[in-house]
Amino acid sequence: MKSLHILYLLCLSLIIPSAWSQDAPVFKAGAATSNITPWRGLSLAGSMRDRKMSLVHDELHTRAIVLDDGTARVALATIDSCMVPRDIIIAAKAIAEEATGIPSSHMLIAATHTHSAPCSTSVFQSGPDPDYSRFLTQRAAEAIINANHRRQPARIGYGSGSLPDEVFNRRWFLKEGTMPDNPFGKKDTVKMNPPRASENLVKPAGPIDPEIAFLALEDLKGKPLALLANYSLHYVGGTGSGETSGDYFTIFTNRIAQMLGQPDGDGPFVGIMSNGTSGDINNVDFTKPGKRQPPYEQMTIVANKAAGEVFRAYQDIEFIDWVQLDAAEIDLKLGVRKPTAEEVTEAKAVMAKAHGPAMKKLQEIYARETVQLDDYPDTVPVRLQALRLGDWAISAIPCEVFVEIGLELKAKTPFKRTFTMELANGYNGYLPTAKQHSYGGYETWRAKSSYLEVTASSKIISELLKLHNQIAPKK
Repeated sequence: MKSLHILYLLCLSLIIPSAWSQDAPVFKAGAATSNITPWRGLSLAGSMRDRKMSLVHDELHTRAIVLDDGTARVALATIDSCMVPRDIIIAAKAIAEEATGIPSSHMLIAATHTHSAPCSTSVFQSGPDPDYSRFLTQRAAEAIINANHRRQPARIGYGSGSLPDEVFNRRWFLKEGTMPDNPFGKKDTVKMNPPRASENLVKPAGPIDPEIAFLALEDLKGKPLALLANYSLHYVGGTGSGETSGDYFTIFTNRIAQMLGQPDGDGPFVGIMSNGTSGDINNVDFTKPGKRQPPYEQMTIVANKAAGEVFRAYQDIEFIDWVQLDAAEIDLKLGVRKPTAEEVTEAKAVMAKAHGPAMKKLQEIYARETVQLDDYPDTVPVRLQALRLGDWAISAIPCEVFVEIGLELKAKTPFKRTFTMELANGYNGYLPTAKQHSYGGYETWRAKSSYLEVTASSKIISELLKLHNQIAPKK
């Protein structure tokens, strides 16, 4: 009788192996937001002259997702800000890491690049408010902490749409003899934001990337939990004077929530629109005349189109129960394009003649930038990061990245699909390619907004692809 009982147990172990082995890992996800709406009187980023905030049009947020494969966790968050400096990101990650145990290397925090949010770092003639910087640091951390707390068994899916008619390269070649002088008294080969429908337009200086890639999360009953989209569009703009707004990024989050049946502001659903590689991309078709529109109209049009395209592609998603997560990062040391002693002397002379204290002319503004860059170190660390989500990868670059760079990463990655979140984990100005540097134009003009060495993009691509290969599925 005893031998029959043992035989029965052996047979049972073959039929139900989970009863004798460790349970399979359970994929979990959580999402949360934190309100980072500023108070009146703060300086707004996104302009060469200082502007003060006088009214809140729509509230600003940090939006976060935490993913858990049972062994590793990663966090992705966006901040409604023009750009966020490295020190704030590091401090926010440290707070979140202490509270959650998620390694800071596994957290990606990126600015959306709305041009109607408070300064969190010095840009041109606007500067951050220390109290708001502390507030932003804490609230960014809290979004990740709360998302981690809300983890629940979930499924993940990936999708991709295309919206080519709302992205345009903003750098143009002009007819010979029609290029104005740049702030340094020289002639560029291309011009950013040339006059619309001008007879002097020749052709754009670079491509676009029309893809809207996204990852989606749902609970085990099929209810949407979160969606993170990525589109290479600088921003849209068109706000009221002195008003703060999350731009089309915020309108997209509200619209996709409605389309997925999740009422705006209710429940755990969190929609996110992140910025791709859009350093030379905007929403203006320069081949056509402009038309006057009411504030917020154009950004609403773009957001609704983007949400509609994501919703269309969402219908084809195949959600899966588990993916492996991983992350890797590196600080790449890059050179700074510092001015010569002679250039600093000339810049100081220009500033001395200006009717300050605010600089008004382009030459004066860039003279001020030249003097300030003289105090920069010769090299700076640039934080690069790659996250693995199954057979997808996300790259993070702390710059306003030219679209060609994102396209090259997509072409060379070992992963099935990839996209890049720019202005992530810090701020190191524009990132043109070396070829685009040779053309000149606003994005290359030496300033706090553009100071990395000319060869920076090739070095960044090389290091990111190494990170991709480090965390890629082994064949």
